[in-house]
Amino acid sequence: MLSIILLSYQSEKRIEKIFDALKKRMLKENIEFECIIMDDASNDESHTVALELENKYENVRAFQLSRNFTSHYSIFAGFSKVRGNCAVALPDDFQVPLDTVVEMYRIWEKGKKIVIPYRDNRDDSIISKTFSNLYYSLMNRLSEVKFPKGGADIFLADREIIEIFNKYIHPKNTSTIIEVLRLGFDPVYLPSNRPVGNNSKSRWTLRKKMRLAMDTFFSSSSFPIKFISSLGISSFILTILLIAYYITARITGIIEIPGWTLLVITFTFFSGLILLSLGIIAEYVWRIFDEVKARPGFIIKEKKFLQKNKQDE
Repeated sequence: MLSIILLSYQSEKRIEKIFDALKKRMLKENIEFECIIMDDASNDESHTVALELENKYENVRAFQLSRNFTSHYSIFAGFSKVRGNCAVALPDDFQVPLDTVVEMYRIWEKGKKIVIPYRDNRDDSIISKTFSNLYYSLMNRLSEVKFPKGGADIFLADREIIEIFNKYIHPKNTSTIIEVLRLGFDPVYLPSNRPVGNNSKSRWTLRKKMRLAMDTFFSSSSFPIKFISSLGISSFILTILLIAYYITARITGIIEIPGWTLLVITFTFFSGLILLSLGIIAEYVWRIFDEVKARPGFIIKEKKFLQKNKQDE
């Protein structure tokens, strides 16, 4: 059975439409599936619509997070609820073609544990495309994970992978795609493009994108810490050279250097290095502090069932 985690946010007008499309396609492909509708604390009637679908179909279950945790945490939450032999998380706006979902499932049937679709072509705005390319380029160069061309956000995971996520990976200050990329298991990369005519606007604000970029970078890269060490060694060597140059200049009298000049330059230089180093270390310390508090990465609200024929108690 395939578990489809439908990532819902402000989706009251889309949920039924995408579920109907999923139901028809899975029936056509003869794929048994369940649909986990994970609502990320929408302000509209998304969860109510999801509960109505649950009340109508046996293979639908609806849940809602206690606040807006963003989609990566919704995937973690979805993994904790799935019952299928494999699972995939899908946005609610048809940005992932159903053909891709079927193809991922067929690859899984052949024995692959992880299937990751990636954007073969990006038709985003120039600013969004530039930011995305720069982000994935930096991640591939400076972190321990390697993204496919065009980047990736979702994946299909075997039950074994789902259990690893549920038991061993704490969903704080990280993302599902980062964690699955570092697991190994020889993933299959599948080219995919947004369906033609789908002009849905991303609900990821610049602030959310920046937070995700920071979390994924610091959770998967030791480069900043190594950079501090290299910076310390380089500044030490540079200081020795400056001192040697200053002493030579004073002895030979080639250049008249006021005594306070070197002090000001040296003080300013090292003050900047110290502040930069403290800032980088603080990013790691803050994440360690957040991790040791052992707070849950997400909270699923208590279930409320819709009843068609409510009887008086």
